[in-house]
Amino acid sequence: MTRRRADAGPRRAETPGGRWLLLIHQLPPKPDYFRVKIWRRLQRIGAVAIKNSVYVLPYTEQASEDFQWVQREVVACGGEASVCQAAFVDGLSDGQIEALFRAQRDAEYADVARAADELVREGGPESAGALARLERRFAEIVALDHFGAAARRAAEAALVRARERRTPARVPARPGGGKARPVRGRTWVTRRGVHVDRIASAWLIRRFIDPAARFRFVAVQDHRPAPGELRFDMFDAEYTHDGDRCSFETLAARFGLAEAALTAIGELVHDIDCKDGKFGRSETAGLERLIGGIVRRHASDDARLERGAGVLDDLYEGFGGAQTPPSPRRRR
Repeated sequence: MTRRRADAGPRRAETPGGRWLLLIHQLPPKPDYFRVKIWRRLQRIGAVAIKNSVYVLPYTEQASEDFQWVQREVVACGGEASVCQAAFVDGLSDGQIEALFRAQRDAEYADVARAADELVREGGPESAGALARLERRFAEIVALDHFGAAARRAAEAALVRARERRTPARVPARPGGGKARPVRGRTWVTRRGVHVDRIASAWLIRRFIDPAARFRFVAVQDHRPAPGELRFDMFDAEYTHDGDRCSFETLAARFGLAEAALTAIGELVHDIDCKDGKFGRSETAGLERLIGGIVRRHASDDARLERGAGVLDDLYEGFGGAQTPPSPRRRR
């Protein structure tokens, strides 16, 4: 193993000192459990073994911090460890190291897919909690998937199948409620005093349905629909609660937005808005508290949408959402 500057430029922007971060360690012979503990810690941060007792991560500030914590723990227990930045690893090209990362993530995605398929076959009342745990595990793997492992799509598809298997049949949509046509630059109308379902629905509209959307907030009793306007989350709206769906779920269903990350957000919004505990995801209370803080701090509906969109952008990425840039946000 050497630390020298690579002759050919890497595919990523060059990092002073090299694109790889190495942890070289020697564990003490006792206690026996310590070896397993360190191995699990390295798995959680996504490190890959390239030689005996040598692990690698792509160089980032987060990777440096993660390895330093492992180093400190090894030394505190009587072992030896060092962390170094490297531009080149003897015997392995950059492409080969990337392939090691993809292979490890592929194996982890495959575990998620198998477990999700088992939920489809077995079902049972405990499947709700098991599915939520699998989705959290999927999001953790996505966060460590630095080089685009191919098995991600299969794992995501398996999670979608498991969710569809678990979700009861929907109440039929209102007449004319089939898949909606694409829209652009429309005025979307909803009730004043937006809260979780309207904040999340507006985010969904602007990021995935109508990037040029304009929003108008009205007092329901005084509102008269104008030509070309689309209404959401209000009585007799084009997109509102439909059977047991909240408005966010209705929009996602009508516009064919079936991505796992969006479904997970829809389940959180449903439980906060409908208060029926249908999905019981562990993240629900945290999102409810965040939205509550936004509502208390900001009286303006525009400000609530703006702040809520930032939270939902981050939540979407946390659930493993596709890496698409957020749509630009416009004020009404």
